[in-house]
Amino acid sequence: MSKKPPYWNKATKYLYKKDSIMRNLINRYSDANLTSRKDVFFSLCKSIIGQQISVAAANSVFLKFKKKCNNKINPRTVSNLTFNQLKSCGLSRQKVIGIKSLSKQTLNKTFNPKIIKKMNDEEAIQYLSNLKQIGRWSAEMILLFTYNRSNIWPIQDIGLLRAISKNYKKKYLPPDKFINLLKKRYTPYCSVATWYLWRSIDPEPIQY
Repeated sequence: MSKKPPYWNKATKYLYKKDSIMRNLINRYSDANLTSRKDVFFSLCKSIIGQQISVAAANSVFLKFKKKCNNKINPRTVSNLTFNQLKSCGLSRQKVIGIKSLSKQTLNKTFNPKIIKKMNDEEAIQYLSNLKQIGRWSAEMILLFTYNRSNIWPIQDIGLLRAISKNYKKKYLPPDKFINLLKKRYTPYCSVATWYLWRSIDPEPIQY
């Protein structure tokens, strides 16, 4: 894990002044901050595993996957595992295909995570979305957690929508107009606002 992003203190001061709900959340959750593993392959595997299942189920499957990789989650290790070995971790057929494809593309360099740093957010989302089993939500998680981009606003995320409803006393799902209003208010630090909103519904800081 790494130290907090360089913009974190500036972002919290900005959000503190901009929004009373953010002010309360920043005061309440001053014990931690967004961090990064700086390991794109690891984070992409974790993202694929966690799709459409509960956090508890995802953690259980990921631990089995990690054990099957002998605690070395990298393209070479994964490529050496058979389809059935991966499936035995509790992975669906589509998730196994996604993880195997990711390892192959990383090894043959048809997927090159180094070039993402030179892309803007939307370009990076499109590039990551070309991978099997990686859609917009997964790409946004990678930009937020691995690259620590400062202005990611993942409005497909159920947790974020629930947190908005809870904190701003809105119905679920909150209206698009209000979600867009918050995005405008939080910019250029939507990632930080998202992290605090997540904390308000989950006592443990989320990490991909």
